[in-house]
Amino acid sequence: MVVLATKCYVAGDARQRALDSLSSQIENLLGDLDVTYEVGVRDDDFPSVTVEGDDATVAQNLLREEFGEITPHLTPGDVYVGTLERWDDDGFYLDAGREVHVPAEELGLGPGSPEQIRTRFGLVQHLPLRFVPQEDSPARLADRERDRLYEWTRGNGRVNVNSATRAEVRATVNRAGHARDIVTVERLGLLEQSIVCTDDTDPPGLLSSIGSYLSAELLAVVP
Repeated sequence: MVVLATKCYVAGDARQRALDSLSSQIENLLGDLDVTYEVGVRDDDFPSVTVEGDDATVAQNLLREEFGEITPHLTPGDVYVGTLERWDDDGFYLDAGREVHVPAEELGLGPGSPEQIRTRFGLVQHLPLRFVPQEDSPARLADRERDRLYEWTRGNGRVNVNSATRAEVRATVNRAGHARDIVTVERLGLLEQSIVCTDDTDPPGLLSSIGSYLSAELLAVVP
């Protein structure tokens, strides 16, 4: 069984839509392999995938690579994924099956308080983030994660969204009349998406336009 490092934290019909979206992603990922699988959700909202068949090991590795994995043990120096649950002046607090504190000095994302950094890089709540536990010091954000976030600030600009599937965000952009103002909707997690803007689209303006259509947290990333 692989416990995926992304959360299904919505309820009711929205939860079923999220699980349907996850099942479609998994089918696309594993459809050519000789496996059967079953998707469940733990009490802490992390989805689990039980895989059986001749290609089970390959399938499990693909799931780990695509989503990250929640594991019972963290080995210092290895890279793991946790979801951003809260933040304060002392740093970020990730859920990786247990709370992982990344102190402000270990974020490595430039000047400012953790709240200012979160806003500048568009880090919506529950966003999956890679981190590295350390032997004799607190956890830090992984180099690969820092590189990804800095790249966001050098691109065309983005609007990051939580609490919605990729299909729901795409439909919202179309409904608001902005289909030509975006490059794509990039999936960041099961319910965390990033709307990548075109060169001449203003991210805060796009956020303002689509905000009334989505019951979600939205943060603009401005290059």
